[in-house]
Amino acid sequence: MDVLYDRTVTCLVCKQTYTTKKVRSRFIHPIQHDTDFCSYYASEEANPLLYYVHVCPHCGFAATEEFSTYFPPQTLETIQQNICANWRGKNYGGARTFAEAIDTYKLGIYSATLKKEKHIALAGLYMRLAWLYRSKQQHEEEQRFMRLALEQYIASYETDDFIHTHMSEVRLLYLIGELYRRLGKEKQAIIYFSRVIARKKETIEKGIVNMAYDRWQEIREEKKGAQ
Repeated sequence: MDVLYDRTVTCLVCKQTYTTKKVRSRFIHPIQHDTDFCSYYASEEANPLLYYVHVCPHCGFAATEEFSTYFPPQTLETIQQNICANWRGKNYGGARTFAEAIDTYKLGIYSATLKKEKHIALAGLYMRLAWLYRSKQQHEEEQRFMRLALEQYIASYETDDFIHTHMSEVRLLYLIGELYRRLGKEKQAIIYFSRVIARKKETIEKGIVNMAYDRWQEIREEKKGAQ
């Protein structure tokens, strides 16, 4: 059985259908996880991050399953003028290289920005792109996209646009704290980890609370060691 299978998608912009590859769930076996939920896989072929974004070969609009079907006023016209009118018909529907996956994320980010997609959807794109760069030890690019993800996660928290998505408030607070920590901003990280810990009694996500406590302790130990 192939690792990848074809999934049929209907483009939100031009309404045409196309196929995009996905990794079969039985082949998704993470061998390691980072403290910001980045997962590593035994083979690059079975890395679902490569196929997170699907790109319409007909008009160039790129999306993820997190995109809403709603288009704010004027955004459809803006997308048609800036993406569709300049599209050269490249097809990302086959097995992808690392470079092709990077291209799909950048198309997805551009599409989401023009569509005025939710902050939480944009954050997910930036975060996964940072993880892809991390997998290749491209530190500068990883940091760049972590900073952009952090901005969008904070905006999502402040506007509550994560509500009714797969993202819980506790997980979101933890991620903001962890991104601050990874970007060397310990004071801000502690503020958000403390907010997670304060919700210990009201959340069912005890694992996230424990992770926040562990990160908070790590920062304290590092500060002690530096003195």
